[in-house]
Amino acid sequence: MFLRLLFVLLSALNIAVGAWLLLGQPYRHVGGATDPGVAPLQLLSELPAPDGTIVMTDAPAESAVDASQGYRCLALGPFDTPQDLRSARQALDGHVARMRSRQQQTTQPSAWWVYLPAAASRAQALQEARQLAAKNINDYFVVGSGDQANTVSLGLFRDPANARKRLDQVVAAGFPAHMSERSESVPEYWLDLAIAAAQPFDWRQFLGASDLGTHDIRCF
Repeated sequence: MFLRLLFVLLSALNIAVGAWLLLGQPYRHVGGATDPGVAPLQLLSELPAPDGTIVMTDAPAESAVDASQGYRCLALGPFDTPQDLRSARQALDGHVARMRSRQQQTTQPSAWWVYLPAAASRAQALQEARQLAAKNINDYFVVGSGDQANTVSLGLFRDPANARKRLDQVVAAGFPAHMSERSESVPEYWLDLAIAAAQPFDWRQFLGASDLGTHDIRCF
């Protein structure tokens, strides 16, 4: 009985060792993922460039359009409104190799300000205002606070010619008036075009707009 039990235990042990040898080995013994002689697959982003760097494919191939491929690029604008920009894009669709709309901020004059420089005190600024009234110069305002406190404002004009006229009137009355330009940041809308360098291209025949301009830009 004892020998029979010993024989069963040894058999079970041999079976366990065999299963471990067959199934428990590291994966380095597993065959390759491809058949012999077939190169492994690589992503496009992993392919080396001629200079040894890795080629990135996040951007589409179209983004490489440049002068070396026979294109030249120019910016058309500025357009007054986004609707004007969209209309131009629709009119030029199919006539250029590539288009790109963009918006940028620009600074332009908003008004011209005529004023008397800030006085040393509020009382002095009010005294200057009374002197202006005595010379029949009206439409003024004494600034009470802020960066321009105690300045006597003589008007804000959209037309620089009107501002100059007001300035001359106050100076002729004997007051040290000044004139300065005030600016504001406004959006501009542009349409960038990539066109064939070997062929003449006149965008006016599609848009018929004379108030737009163009300038060369780096290709996109």
